[in-house]
Amino acid sequence: MKYNPNEIEAKWQKYWAENQTFAAKNNSEKPKHYVLDMFPYPSGAGLHVGHPLGYIASDVYSRFKRHQGFNVLHPMGYDSFGLPAEQYAIQTGQRPEDTTRVNIDGGVDKEGKQIAGYRKQLDKIGFSFDWAREVRTSNPDYYKHTQWIFIQLFNSWYNKNTDKAEDISTLVSIFEKEGNANVNAVSDDNIAVFPSSEWNSFSSDEQEKILLQYRLTYLAETEVNWCPGLGTVLANDEIVNGVSERGGFPVIRKKMTQWSMRISAYAERLLQGLNDIDWSESIKESQRNWIGKSVGALVTFNVKDHNEVIEVFTTRPDTIFGVTFMTLAPEHDLVAKITTPEQKAEVEAYIEKTAKRSERERMADVKNISGAFTGAYAEHPFTKEPIPVWIGDYVLAGYGTGAVMAVPCGDERDYAFANFFKGQNGMQEIKNIFANVDISEAAYGSKDNVEIANSDFLNGLDYKKGTQKAIEKLEEIGQGKGKTNYRLRDAVFSRQRYWGEPFPVYYVNGLPKMIESQHLPIILPEVEKYLPTEDGLPPLGNAAVWAWDSVKCSVVSTQLIDNVTIFPLELNTMPGWAGSSWYWMRYMDAHNENEFASKEALAYWESVDLYIGGSEHATGHLLYSRFWNKFLKDKGFAPTEEPFKKLINQGMILGTTAYVYRLEGTNTFVSKNKIEGQNVQPIRVDVNFVNSSDELNIEKFKAWREDFNTAEFVLDENGKYIVGREVEKMSKSYYNVVTPDDICAEYGADTLRLYEMFLGPLEQAKPWNTAGISGVFGFLKKLWRLYFDDNGLIVNNDEPTKDNLKSLHKTIKKVAEDIENFSFNTSVSQFMICVNELSSQNCHSRAILEPLAILVSPYAPHIAEELWSQLGNTTSISEVAFPIFEEKHLVETNKEYPVSFNGKMRFTIELPLDLTKEQIEEIVMKDERTQKHLDGRTPNKVIIVPGKIINLVG
Repeated sequence: MKYNPNEIEAKWQKYWAENQTFAAKNNSEKPKHYVLDMFPYPSGAGLHVGHPLGYIASDVYSRFKRHQGFNVLHPMGYDSFGLPAEQYAIQTGQRPEDTTRVNIDGGVDKEGKQIAGYRKQLDKIGFSFDWAREVRTSNPDYYKHTQWIFIQLFNSWYNKNTDKAEDISTLVSIFEKEGNANVNAVSDDNIAVFPSSEWNSFSSDEQEKILLQYRLTYLAETEVNWCPGLGTVLANDEIVNGVSERGGFPVIRKKMTQWSMRISAYAERLLQGLNDIDWSESIKESQRNWIGKSVGALVTFNVKDHNEVIEVFTTRPDTIFGVTFMTLAPEHDLVAKITTPEQKAEVEAYIEKTAKRSERERMADVKNISGAFTGAYAEHPFTKEPIPVWIGDYVLAGYGTGAVMAVPCGDERDYAFANFFKGQNGMQEIKNIFANVDISEAAYGSKDNVEIANSDFLNGLDYKKGTQKAIEKLEEIGQGKGKTNYRLRDAVFSRQRYWGEPFPVYYVNGLPKMIESQHLPIILPEVEKYLPTEDGLPPLGNAAVWAWDSVKCSVVSTQLIDNVTIFPLELNTMPGWAGSSWYWMRYMDAHNENEFASKEALAYWESVDLYIGGSEHATGHLLYSRFWNKFLKDKGFAPTEEPFKKLINQGMILGTTAYVYRLEGTNTFVSKNKIEGQNVQPIRVDVNFVNSSDELNIEKFKAWREDFNTAEFVLDENGKYIVGREVEKMSKSYYNVVTPDDICAEYGADTLRLYEMFLGPLEQAKPWNTAGISGVFGFLKKLWRLYFDDNGLIVNNDEPTKDNLKSLHKTIKKVAEDIENFSFNTSVSQFMICVNELSSQNCHSRAILEPLAILVSPYAPHIAEELWSQLGNTTSISEVAFPIFEEKHLVETNKEYPVSFNGKMRFTIELPLDLTKEQIEEIVMKDERTQKHLDGRTPNKVIIVPGKIINLVG
């Protein structure tokens, strides 16, 4: 009976689907365990073998936990909104919802391309997902709840006194009774103070404008990354080297009225929460750096000849007498107000130039120094000396106050700036305020061994005492105060796109109003084209039916807008991270129509026990998810403060690219071992044209592209064309993509699963090498032969031998420890060792092979199910108890002694370890092999070390 993986896998995949084998219960006597994968964006390219790595790891762990008696929730869905689908729709004239559906479910798109479909690809790999809980963020029954969460954020403010979000009605109540003078809230800066009488006299519109300055999601004019080529705002992580990651279009900085999320309110809680979760230190450090907590002072500098002030946050108020100049971000509101007529042209030209650089690019660029003098001067708070005010793109409007007090003697970047513009009008000599420190070559940025000098009342003080004293004096003169600052900025939440969640917002007198929850979802309307309108409005500006009838509570024709009862709807859509910031909760109760999840489901599952996904989401998805979870906890919806207890970042599976070598200026290709000394151009070639011996299929290559039809080849001595190889990112553009479908078709999904786990440690990057697949496939065939020969099942009821039990229990111990430690590659090695040992022992005992099938089941579930069934079991192997390790089977009771004569080993003898020296000597001396070697002689001495050696001397 041969091992036929395709037949076996189809059989058990059908069984699991029909019997809902992996459906989790929301109420169970079993302990719960929630295992989650970062859900994929369903592109038309489908999965390559790099994508399932994390899914296979989480599946191994989920199956293991079921064997341990847990009620496991292991769901899957799709992050199906996003810019790629919209761009594809623009290019091909297809609806994003149609292409997204085909990408998930499979089929033929409008261009006639056959799309495999994510769902079919995932099913072929044999994942134990609870598909009954599938979510798609672009389905209205899902984004209805995203819209609802947005409304909750809009209707909330952050109370610093209680350190949590509260309903906006509690803030209104305070305003009505006592005004806002004593309100301790996270809010916009510089809100005018008003008494209760003034609040109560405001019109409703005036009150709404004030409340927008406190709400957790609010409208504000914000500096954004505007991409004209894509017609949308981009997040920092969507920009690479100043251009859009998708399409490579230029990106500029631009002010726009946008929805923003007041994530900054949660900065300290996001920081402290990192102490309570089991994540890698590198991911935690990324978040700490992104949040960027700094303790220092907020200092106010008056601007000379202007009724304006420059506010600066500094962590080194002790260096205030070292201020040589000030630098504003080019986008700072004050720049236009204080720039002198003489400097206006230079300043405006500089602003235009820097608008083309992304914030990330400006932060990373420490080599190129640029700036412009505004012509204005600030006044030093203590000396009253004039301080020149410059603008420079190393200062960002959104970080701190968008202004720095430059102390070149203590900061490398300020030092470089001052030296670059040295001698120019508006750049003063660098002031040194450190005693016994030479700054002729470099700034002294350390806080250690500091003694302040040339600083009036701070002279002789160290960093700590100087900071304290400077803050005291600033507070005395009313030009500063101690402050804790965070680099974390409020998150822009608007996108000028079509394919995203519509905001549940309409506008009355230009002010936002929320649509009541019972009327959700507000569904994306049909549009003729997905580009911005001719006058620059977002794509929803093309919608014919996109207005809100406040009487009928329905979406109606835009032509009916009268701003009396029918009002315009929001034209922007939410960003991609909206739907992914809470999806793990929807899995808990995926079919609940009335709420995103019931209290009972949330209380049972609580949070994710294990989360597996890419480290590229360190400061995007993971930070936003934690923010939304904390907010929902404040409002009584989420049961825990943190959403993901343990996080593992899987490494990338890299492709092994194939290269051919074309002689420059010809269409002749030279085999790799013939290129030395030749002037050749390396060209990537489809890896499917190359076999495991690196030989190119020349006919397939020539048929690949028209310009290769007439190619000629210089072959090696064996008449073969050998390609070069290089490990790179697996990508369609590198022609090095290997699809799991091909591997499953040829070798089976169990081989794919085992091989991906065998490649190396989960968290490390590793190259894919198809040549290694056959070895794993051979292992599965060897495993199969323990149970079957050509005539059928050969498992017997023989008592297992001591060696059989030792091999099994070594494997039980190793596999259980490895899975708990996510060391999956060493488990696969142990399986191979075990099967080799049992094969050499000629073991076919049910007592060994039945538990062995369970051990293999998390890794190779299809073959394990088949073996379990063939052994006469009628239920799925998936929830059978994991074998129990028994230490006694690994305890050595015998020892194989080397028996030596005058130091030379002549034979071995196995003896019990508990024998005395005398007993060992008696047995050895009676052995016929000893008698033969002695040939009638009596040894002078018998040396015996129990458990180690036997040596007969003389």
